[in-house]
Amino acid sequence: MNPVPIKGRGAVASALLAAALIPGCNTSGEKNSGTAANSNAEAAKSSATPSRANPDGTIPSGTGVEKEKPEAGKANVQGKVFYNSQPAANIEVRLCEKFSRFIGGCSGETFTARTDAAGEYLFRNVPPRVYEGLTAQVFDTDYYVFATSGVVSAAKYNVEAGQTYFAPDTHLFKQDLKLVSPKAGAKVAASGIEVKWDAYPDAAYYKFSLHPDSSTGAQLVTDYINRRVEGESYALDKPLAPGSYSVRVEAFNDKDVKLSQSSGDIKFTVTGDAASK
Repeated sequence: MNPVPIKGRGAVASALLAAALIPGCNTSGEKNSGTAANSNAEAAKSSATPSRANPDGTIPSGTGVEKEKPEAGKANVQGKVFYNSQPAANIEVRLCEKFSRFIGGCSGETFTARTDAAGEYLFRNVPPRVYEGLTAQVFDTDYYVFATSGVVSAAKYNVEAGQTYFAPDTHLFKQDLKLVSPKAGAKVAASGIEVKWDAYPDAAYYKFSLHPDSSTGAQLVTDYINRRVEGESYALDKPLAPGSYSVRVEAFNDKDVKLSQSSGDIKFTVTGDAASK
């Protein structure tokens, strides 16, 4: 699942970055479908996340073995949630008839389920239709991630009568990576800037990005977008133009799965002075 997180419920961030946290969704007609009482982890394996959307914008179903058959005229939706490449248990998942990344989140008829000990969830006997949202809560936070993170920031799912739709695997990531410098609101010189962060558990490497606010005169440096770093700091080898920048650091495990990212609202100002202030 992948884009820019914002705090609080009732609004959704636009997909400006390739990360995908969204705030909790408002729901209408919410129903709890639960998970299968006697889940069989081996029998419920689904295929890998589809590599691309269909021409109509829908994500194709994967393949797998149904936990159970839907009732006549109804459909099931089945999938898995992971964190750090391991199954994530007791995670709330939402299937939304309508979804807006900008206003309101989930709307229309919305169903909820929770993952079992194997990280698997099942929406039983839902109305067949195209659903616009499938999200998973990031543990006990107010954030959700899209099921299709890594494919597209949001997608539609064509759930057909009499069938089980196998959703893409969902990989949760947190937003608790601590940036040490530059600090939010800092004013720094154009040269000699070092981006630092605390080591993150199980991280094999990191990526950092600096995004300029062009209205302040700041300029994009492509070398500092998704720059891979093996350690916990990087000294910029190019000066930055004066202006305002936002900084984001992401942690990945050795399977290239995202674990966490820094807060999305960390901004600093390059003053153009010879020394930091």
